[in-house]
Amino acid sequence: MQTQLVQADSVGLQQAAHLLQQGEVVAIPTETVYGLAADATNGQAVKKIFAAKGRPQDNPLIVHIDSIDMWKTLVKEVTADALALAKAFWPGPLTIILPHSGSAAPEVCAGLDTIAVRMPSHPVARAIITQSGLPLAAPSANLSGSPSPTEARYVLEDMEGRIPLIVEGGSCEVGVESTVVTLAGEQPVLLRPGYITKEQLEAVLQKEVLVAGAVTQMLKADEIAASPGMKYKHYAPKAQVTILQASGKDYCDYLNKHAEQGVAALCYEEDVPYLKVPYVVYGKQEDAASQAKELFSALRHLDEMGAKEVYARCPATEGVALAVYNRLLRAAAFRVVQL
Repeated sequence: MQTQLVQADSVGLQQAAHLLQQGEVVAIPTETVYGLAADATNGQAVKKIFAAKGRPQDNPLIVHIDSIDMWKTLVKEVTADALALAKAFWPGPLTIILPHSGSAAPEVCAGLDTIAVRMPSHPVARAIITQSGLPLAAPSANLSGSPSPTEARYVLEDMEGRIPLIVEGGSCEVGVESTVVTLAGEQPVLLRPGYITKEQLEAVLQKEVLVAGAVTQMLKADEIAASPGMKYKHYAPKAQVTILQASGKDYCDYLNKHAEQGVAALCYEEDVPYLKVPYVVYGKQEDAASQAKELFSALRHLDEMGAKEVYARCPATEGVALAVYNRLLRAAAFRVVQL
């Protein structure tokens, strides 16, 4: 299969919509990361997503919509809490889980009785959904386990020869996947942190939002993944990553003492003057949004450098930084060292 990279003009959008209607997989830009999209109501099309990614089929997919009316076809009921969150954060990087109506292909829900849905804010993603007239199942457009792509060139690296089309939409503004909250139980639970924070959700809902243990801990052996991004190892570069919990000075001292071939730092901008090893910057220390935007491209850059052993500066664990910490934990396969 030849993979074509097209611009997001009227011809490119029409081509993408047509392929989706024909049951094909198309890579599309969203504000979070690039997604690997297929008709969420077509089981055979959805299976092509799993095949392209090399992804296990026990991992549910997020469905992308362009309207509340489309959402209503996918779920049993749009509850008051769900509608309140949609009004506050859609279109945007929030995924809401509710009991499904059965209209999506079973492969989307991975055997669960719930479905994860969001309305992206990226104009190209919205235009493709609207032109195709389809709800689109779309996990990140990378090979399973590798860093999510925030630029079309990274999609091409992973997906060349695996899918027919990639739509160019520039660099992704947010840089980490959407926040996932489930409203399918008695109390809201944050399953995956993202740009929309726990505190923002609570402010709208006027109630506590619990945080799933799998946000900062390994999923238990018998535990089912209720959301994408809950698996043990994910988002990982080829290098072995270890997170160092340390002050800036202690972090830099540790790296400089361990300077040898293949060792690299994944650090903040502020650390650079004090490091004597190769490094890749992922944002500024006090700017979690910059860390989120740059993390995945930084992980891919480490591979481009040929890094073998990476020591990452540990981010904070609240607000948007929790999303960064969550992704780094999985990139590091939960290797964390406190200095």
